[in-house]
Amino acid sequence: MGRVTTRTPVTRIALGAEGAAVRRRADTVAVEEPLEIRIAGEPLTVTMRTPGHDRELAAGFLVSEGVIGSSDDVRAAIHCGGPGTAPAGTPLIALGAAPIATLAPAPTENTYNVLDIALAPGPAAAVAGLARAFATTSACGVCGAASIDTIEKRSRHDVSVDAVTVEPALLAALPDRLRAGQAAFDKTGGLHAAALFDAETGELLVLREDIGRHNAVDKVIGWAVLDDRLPLSGTVLQVSGRASFELVQKAVMAGIPILSAVSAPSSLAVELATRSGLTLAGFVRGASMNVYARPDRVTV
Repeated sequence: MGRVTTRTPVTRIALGAEGAAVRRRADTVAVEEPLEIRIAGEPLTVTMRTPGHDRELAAGFLVSEGVIGSSDDVRAAIHCGGPGTAPAGTPLIALGAAPIATLAPAPTENTYNVLDIALAPGPAAAVAGLARAFATTSACGVCGAASIDTIEKRSRHDVSVDAVTVEPALLAALPDRLRAGQAAFDKTGGLHAAALFDAETGELLVLREDIGRHNAVDKVIGWAVLDDRLPLSGTVLQVSGRASFELVQKAVMAGIPILSAVSAPSSLAVELATRSGLTLAGFVRGASMNVYARPDRVTV
């Protein structure tokens, strides 16, 4: 795992009755580095992320794009260095039951900012048919879309038929439980988080942090796909920020029936949630919340 946080010198300025007090000290900030995702050696996308759980991030991204739907679709993955691939004979790390493969020669220093993935034949062919080259920042997961038509994806899972319900008290408690698990945020104040909970019991299934909110969600979904848990029926996805269109889409693509956010949703997020049959809650703070789509699942 790469660095999640780093130390940097800062100038601290504190205003008081007698003027400004200035001192130099060290501060902890969240690490942001590019991750290039390759499929069989061919570049697919570059995303700005907090290092760590990169295989989950890549798997979740591919689920969100409709390329893969289970761990069987991912044969192996390896971190390689800079331009090119890893040295000759470097083993791929198997993610499923498929045999481990090796890479062609191209010696280079490993920066752990390039991840090469080997897919099963079907998903590999789907990647070849993608209409756009992705380029995402830590703020936006669909900023590189070549056209509006390529943004909304068709899910393999119909969340509208999920019969799950959730108690409002349980839903209201999830933001505090998410915040309690944000170890890196405690040090930096600069990371988003996403967590998956069982809607009936409230059990925390997985929690991930990242400088990008969409990356945190991809890491959660990637954990699920690599653990053969898709579709994520009967779960709640809790996020630390707002509910954007892309987060609703990622939830739908993974079969998550309920998305809860501590902040506001966008108009497109509400429209997509309504069309898809996903329960969307926003401003989940304290003892109140707004439910923007499928309120019938929140059992009052």
